[in-house]
Amino acid sequence: MWRMTKYPSLKEEKKLWRRGYKVVAGLDEAGRGPLAGPVVAAAVMIKNQRVKIEDLPGARDSKQLTQRQREKLYEAIVKHPDLRWGIGIVSEKVIDKINILEAAKLAMVKALKRMKVDCLILDGNMKLALPLAQKPIVKGDQKVFSCAAASILAKVTRDRIMRRYHKKYSPYRFDLHKGYGTRLHLRMLRKHKPCPIHRRSFRPVQALEKV
Repeated sequence: MWRMTKYPSLKEEKKLWRRGYKVVAGLDEAGRGPLAGPVVAAAVMIKNQRVKIEDLPGARDSKQLTQRQREKLYEAIVKHPDLRWGIGIVSEKVIDKINILEAAKLAMVKALKRMKVDCLILDGNMKLALPLAQKPIVKGDQKVFSCAAASILAKVTRDRIMRRYHKKYSPYRFDLHKGYGTRLHLRMLRKHKPCPIHRRSFRPVQALEKV
């Protein structure tokens, strides 16, 4: 039985390496729950099996980090010589067409577009329509080093996108809540009605459009 630890480990990656999978990538996404903006996925591939946890001190699930910590770790991850990474972004319009779960999967596929990997570790209980070995792990971003790194890249990328949207749609204060259904966001939604980046297929947005 899994016992929660403070930081993720390379245990799962090492298991897969021993089974003959030389190149392993961890995946995670950010933005399945918000009422506005895209869903963003990241893939982090370990190119060299000499990678150590100590190379990225403090790296863990992005939800357990402050914005400042995430930004610092983001820069360390993208500059690390033994890691390769990719980002996939799927817009709110596509989310409305295919649903958020399929959009999250599509974002993951996009994140892997320029990578050649042998096996995937996915945060959550899902699999991608790709001809690759895959290992879904619930709470993978808390347990698996590469998934934790991916969660940081996805979260920082999405937050930056939402801060840019704030400049265009400032009354909604996307810089503060990043599109999540906070009291402030819902209050601004009631006052100003949905803007172009709101997800029309999400129930709170649908309800306000009918008012």
